[in-house]
Parts: sequence; structure tokens; C-alpha cells
Amino acid sequence: MGRGGEKDFGKEAIDTLVKHMEDKQHEFILILAGYVREMDHFLSLNPGLHSRFPLVFHFKDYSVNQLMEIADRMVEEKDYKLSKEAERKIIEHLTEMKGIHYSSTFSNGRYVRNIIEKSIRAQAMRLLMLDHYDRDDLMYLRSSDIVLKD
Repeated sequence: MGRGGEKDFGKEAIDTLVKHMEDKQHEFILILAGYVREMDHFLSLNPGLHSRFPLVFHFKDYSVNQLMEIADRMVEEKDYKLSKEAERKIIEHLTEMKGIHYSSTFSNGRYVRNIIEKSIRAQAMRLLMLDHYDRDDLMYLRSSDIVLKD
């Protein structure tokens, strides 16, 4: 919204939003969420916006342990399990990513979800190559299944 361009209705939308916030200020609550830099830019697009959001909360990025909890829940919800090697590979990768500190591209929970989804697809492809597989093969995501790059 408000990024500019020939067919951008951002300014009109922001002006409408500001007017509605003024006209209906006691009738609704508006919550905006986004990355710090983009939100700062958005709030600067109209002089009346910034003052209408007196409360600003900054949430810390998840720790590696919290990200692994998210990964474990996602895997469990899909009836899979991570092998110890797969778990170690993800932990090492997340630790590295947080060290590099991709503040605008490292998307925390979404990043973990993408790893798990790609890894499940990789596991399926690996199983297609096997003549025979057992229950553990079906349930476990192995280190070789963990996809960390596109």
C-alpha cells in the first residue's frame, strides 16, 4: 500500500483510512503489523497517520529454541518426526541464519514453515526412489530430506 506507481491506489486508500479513523475514532480499533522499516515508511506517507497510532510494539525475533518448537509442532501436526540428524541440521542452519541476521528477509516462523514443507516434499521424492519402505521411512524426515535452499 502506498508504494507508488501508475495504478497505485495507496494514497487514496491511506487518505480514506485517515478520514475513517477520525470520523469513527471511538467505534473501532485498527491494528497495523509489519516489518519495522516498512511500517515506518507507511506511517510517513501521510502526516496524520503517525499521530493516530500512539502505541507501537516491537516483537523480538524468535530464538533458535523457539523456532525449533515451531518446527517440531509443524512436523507433529503432519504426523511426521524429525530424525536427530535432521533436527541438528535445522538447528545449525537457524543458528547460522540468526547470526547473519537477515532482518528484512529472515522471516522466522514462515521461514521454518517453508523448510518443513520443502523437506516433506523432498522426503516424498526420496521414497519414490525406494523399492521398499517401512513405517519409519514414512514417518521420519531424515537429514538428507531437509531442504535449506531453494
